[in-house]
Amino acid sequence: MAEPRDQLVPEPLQRRTYEAAALVRQHPPALRHPNKQALFAIACPPGAVHSGRLEYSRWPAFPLPLRLELDPAQGRSLVVVRDGFYDYRPVLDPGAGLEWHVNFADPNLFYAYGSALFAQDEIQVAEHPALGSLREALVDEGQPSTTIANGRPTPVLVMRAERRVAIRTAPGTETGGPSWLYGMAFATATPDAVREAATRIDPPTLSNIIAIVAPYGGSGRYQREQIRLALSTAYSGFRAAVLESRRTAGRDSLVAAHSGFWGCGAFGGNRVMMTLVQVLAADMAGVARLVLHVGDPSGRASVERALELAPGFSTAASADELVACVEALGLVWGVSDGN
Repeated sequence: MAEPRDQLVPEPLQRRTYEAAALVRQHPPALRHPNKQALFAIACPPGAVHSGRLEYSRWPAFPLPLRLELDPAQGRSLVVVRDGFYDYRPVLDPGAGLEWHVNFADPNLFYAYGSALFAQDEIQVAEHPALGSLREALVDEGQPSTTIANGRPTPVLVMRAERRVAIRTAPGTETGGPSWLYGMAFATATPDAVREAATRIDPPTLSNIIAIVAPYGGSGRYQREQIRLALSTAYSGFRAAVLESRRTAGRDSLVAAHSGFWGCGAFGGNRVMMTLVQVLAADMAGVARLVLHVGDPSGRASVERALELAPGFSTAASADELVACVEALGLVWGVSDGN
């Protein structure tokens, strides 16, 4: 669609800048499970140097555009599909813009990072250990650390977090390592298996994070307010990333948002619905590329179905009409995977 005209560009609810070395030293991650401790020891061995500044911002919900100009062909030119999970490889040309990765957040930011849980949120924090320190700092400072408040999204952005370890959770890894560490399997894995699945990144790379919480707890057909909440949440997170990218890298900076089946694990979301919501939200927000990491190649079918449906909404002239059109599809919630 055309560049959105924000009726009112919100200011962040919070903005903080932390020196990475001081942040990790003063607020070390609270890791309660031995396997999390094993990963941290690889990521941050004695003498590890933490560099740069971590920029944190927490935003209110952005109003959806009053008028829509959805391009029927935009979905396929916007979306890049990758098998597997986050590999943090850029999709934009060097210098063209910033890459962002969605954190499939809990309502409480990075809430379970130190526990035995190991779904997408916890994996991302394990790979970027300063994110755990960030949560500890916000709690110690008495700052809100939620990604939703009063039923409305409050997306969190984190810029320039060091990725210090790569963790292989998929079956059939090239090294013949552990067959599966995702979710509940992580808790019962041996520390040796966990260490075998982890590779230290030295020097660390830098990642930009969009923490947004998907709707959860639904069943049966998606209701209008559930669809609106999902669309508002994704749009708010993506739009905030566009504005932050332009603030820090220049007005012409492009944005690539990396995501996947957001909210379709423990939260039981429908893969087609949550893909469609992200495609529409990214289009409205001015994202240049939406990179969807689908895990197993069979996940491509859900993305393809969503892209087939997207052109059908080109006649929607307002957000209300768009939500009504999506509701009319009659898509139904999935089932939690228990992770």
